[in-house]
Amino acid sequence: MTTQFFSQLSQNFINILDDDEYYDITIEVGRDPVVKVFRAHMIILNYRSAYFRRNLSTNRNNFNGNLAHIKLSDISPNTFQIILKYIYGGILTLDNINTLEIIDVLIASEILKLQEIVNYLQSYLIKTKSNWMQENFTLIHNSIFQHASFVELQNFFTDFMSNYPEKIFNSFNFTSIQEKTLITLIKRDDLKMEEIDILDHVLKWGLAQNPTLLPEPETWSDNDFKSMGITLQKCLPFVRFFQLSSKEFLKKVVPYQKLLKPQLYNDLMSYYLDGDSQIISTILPARVLKDSRLITNKIVSYIASWIDKKENDHPTHGFTPYDFSNNPYEFKLLLRGSRDGFYTKNFLEHCGNKLNTVIITKVKGTNEILGGYNPKTWEPGFSHNTRNSFIFFIPLNNLKSVILSRIVNSECAISFSDEYGPRFGNDLLFYLKEIMGSISGYCQNINYEKIIRSEKGYFEIEEYEVFQIIKKG
Repeated sequence: MTTQFFSQLSQNFINILDDDEYYDITIEVGRDPVVKVFRAHMIILNYRSAYFRRNLSTNRNNFNGNLAHIKLSDISPNTFQIILKYIYGGILTLDNINTLEIIDVLIASEILKLQEIVNYLQSYLIKTKSNWMQENFTLIHNSIFQHASFVELQNFFTDFMSNYPEKIFNSFNFTSIQEKTLITLIKRDDLKMEEIDILDHVLKWGLAQNPTLLPEPETWSDNDFKSMGITLQKCLPFVRFFQLSSKEFLKKVVPYQKLLKPQLYNDLMSYYLDGDSQIISTILPARVLKDSRLITNKIVSYIASWIDKKENDHPTHGFTPYDFSNNPYEFKLLLRGSRDGFYTKNFLEHCGNKLNTVIITKVKGTNEILGGYNPKTWEPGFSHNTRNSFIFFIPLNNLKSVILSRIVNSECAISFSDEYGPRFGNDLLFYLKEIMGSISGYCQNINYEKIIRSEKGYFEIEEYEVFQIIKKG
């Protein structure tokens, strides 16, 4: 039998740290005017820290039998005191220090190659200080991403940036974030923001880096545009200008046209004035929901608005869909054909008996998105009567051509074929069974207001996804 008495051993080693007689190295920690010299023991430092082991080995010949001396100017004395207690006694004391000081201990532990503390503090911060870190994102983000071993924290911040970008963009010190951080954020395909808001914040950040410029671009000289263009040259390529509305383009892009490359601006003019023009510039795809390949931010806004029948709110003033700030719904991905399987059994396994679902399909070889909303459940052999279902057509590159078709004959709104799959009346049918070697759908106009494709008949499905629509808490 083996019995371990670590508590007393730890205390004995801490007593060694406090000993004034047998030390053989001094460590000068901090920068003027806050500097402190610590006494320590090379053999303990050598076996407890890879940093000290490498440093002592490299400088052994320089000591010449004299008392060894090392400088650590990038660590504060208070932080090093905490770390020394860990090195000698295996005790990490975080009482009576704030979160910023804990992060200082984390960074110092990375410098000194104390991976045990690095791993522990990352988990500790995520479990106990997540709210604080989110509220102070711009204060600590740069420090976290400068250290390759902070993988857990980097993943935490990456998820946070994706899910709550507005908290970052709207923070009081947003304009102080580094260019690298801003690019990391705006290049994400799953960034949950309207593209016009992303552009607004990129311009706001650029103005903050050029404090002599007035906010109004009409007051800028050619040199002012040149300075702003240099500031934003690495950011603007990640703004998805082709995903703006024509009104947004007119108000927010035209005044800043001198910031863009001539070819890009000419292509944008052609695109918004004549949608059939040939475009040379790269058209970045619309941003999609996390884990989705099909459903973009704009599609989410339209579907959420149709669920609440917002097109009836102001019939004489046009339809204004939700945006991310007021959308009351979350879209939870239940199934993706290419990931979970395309067939009826896969559909029922992931989506059967789920309320409030929307099916999104991509027509193969086109930019067409077809889909339908079912407020009821999907049950084999059952049909549902509802006045709230609808089907729709959304072209990915032209939201002006969106088609919404609501149910007319509510008794035939929803059904599920045991053999083939989900059906929206007889108007939008999904054949989740290979017919002539592919998964297909069928479209016509019988039970809903209007046909959602220019031609009725079969179409081949390239991909499909199903989401459950959940009211935000």
